[in-house]
Amino acid sequence: MSTASAGLAKKLGYSDVRVYLDGEPAWSKANLPTYSTNEFVKSGNIVLIDTRPRAKVIAGRIKGAYSVPFANLEDKLDDVPRNAPIVLYGGKEVTEALSLVRDQEFNFVSLVQGGYEGWVKSGGKTEKGPVFDTEIVWVRKLGKGEVSVADFRKAASGEDKDAVIVDARTKEEVAELGIFKNTINIPLDEIPARMDELPKDKKIYVHCSTGARADMAYSELVKHGFNVKFLLLNIKDAECDCEIIRP
Repeated sequence: MSTASAGLAKKLGYSDVRVYLDGEPAWSKANLPTYSTNEFVKSGNIVLIDTRPRAKVIAGRIKGAYSVPFANLEDKLDDVPRNAPIVLYGGKEVTEALSLVRDQEFNFVSLVQGGYEGWVKSGGKTEKGPVFDTEIVWVRKLGKGEVSVADFRKAASGEDKDAVIVDARTKEEVAELGIFKNTINIPLDEIPARMDELPKDKKIYVHCSTGARADMAYSELVKHGFNVKFLLLNIKDAECDCEIIRP
């Protein structure tokens, strides 16, 4: 959606506007770092991991962090859902840790800006003392407007007759990758002109490839009185195992 955002910036009077068309996916694929805000680290539904040696973790760590020394990281992540947002911090090995977690096909991976020292300087809460080897536990918490994967599956399978699924991906994406059963393809940029195709007496569940466009479509449909929710999930994730129809 970067081109649409650039167009909006132009309309608002900004004259020097550029678009990084490949965006965050290409940036991450090149193993370049992305960073979480301190607020997200503090209150987000995340898995926060301290990759430093255990002695440093005992001396002080970000409150709520799991202690997973870098050498143990790959094994420790085996049972963590791939849609869990992972936030890392540590020493000089943290860049390698970032690459390792991305290679494990986690969808959302970022770093704490400035590491532990940066967190302390910003006034973030810390704790110290003994740490224990515990399993990493993460449970998906639905945000405002989100539909659960279980409810989405019921609509895609046809079990829930009172729900309609809208696929907000482009026609080219659908042609290449297929489409879920019981689904209408209305690309995000066509939704304002095609709302009359959607029933207001049923639930509308919107999805795209990762959830970003679905969220935007949700916001547009809510404004027009639809009973709508969106799926915030990479549809390649094993959790999203709905049947796909190939063109």
